[in-house]
Amino acid sequence: MSESSTRTPPPGDRLATASIDFFGRQKTSVTDLPPPDTFAVQVVHGVLEVLAGVREVDQLARWLSGDVFSAVVARANLTARARSARGVPTLRTTHAIRNVRVSSPADHVVEATVTVATRIRTRAVALRLEGLDGRWRVTSLGVL
Repeated sequence: MSESSTRTPPPGDRLATASIDFFGRQKTSVTDLPPPDTFAVQVVHGVLEVLAGVREVDQLARWLSGDVFSAVVARANLTARARSARGVPTLRTTHAIRNVRVSSPADHVVEATVTVATRIRTRAVALRLEGLDGRWRVTSLGVL
């Protein structure tokens, strides 16, 4: 790919701008996507299983943006090292969903918080979901 094809078109080039708009990421309305609360719960379960070491992070790649994926990989590596240093085995824990809150600041955006309890601790997970190309993508994730 040449360098000129990755640059933004000049302001007067309407054809190039229309091409980028057509072939670029397309926003998808919340009404055209699956329920965001169900999706948020599934992603949270997956992320917590990755952090527990019982799921591969690659299984979540299609639903996470690049920045979120990198952050989950880094955190999973840190927790794996901590488990290894303490000699703690990887255990599959059950996560009970206590509460899900969803709000929509824009038509293609949903912000959600999911409260999850295990035997040992309760966690809050905050997510920002964006409807892009006909599916949800997690563009921000915080596990407290």
